[in-house]
Amino acid sequence: MMLRLLLSAVLLATSFAVMAEVARDPGQHFFNDTFGDFSEELQTARDSGKKGILIMFEMDECPFCHRMKTTVLNQPDVQDYFRENFLIFPVDIEGDVEITDFQGNATTMKDFAFKQYRVRATPVFAFFDLDGKYIKPARFTGATRDKEEFLLLGRYVVEGAYAEQPFARYKRAVR
Repeated sequence: MMLRLLLSAVLLATSFAVMAEVARDPGQHFFNDTFGDFSEELQTARDSGKKGILIMFEMDECPFCHRMKTTVLNQPDVQDYFRENFLIFPVDIEGDVEITDFQGNATTMKDFAFKQYRVRATPVFAFFDLDGKYIKPARFTGATRDKEEFLLLGRYVVEGAYAEQPFARYKRAVR
């Protein structure tokens, strides 16, 4: 009986340790640090061998942004795949913080989001190549169904499939 209780306690402690490893803070493990100069970040991406830059347009009170951060962007395999292939930055669509866009022009986060990329709803995942060109076919608005769909979106860009087909067709072909 005592052995059974001890074994149960060890299994319970192990399962909590495994669960603690599963989810990681997206602020530390998904997004990269930046001073807000995206023209400089392009060079950093090139030097690091990345495929491009991913920007998550978000806002504080967005339930879909929160859902993505707590169910998809906190997953280690998602974090590892995207960090390997992209520099990733959040942009607050309501933010007055000054940033520098890909062309080297000073702007605010909200003007960058709305005036340059017409972002109104969030989240929006926008991909940019290493020259700062917007990969419009890869734009994804809203929360993905699950982490597998988000990983497929990353593969869609990494493989360059966006040049040949819409994401919906790519998903059907891969699944």
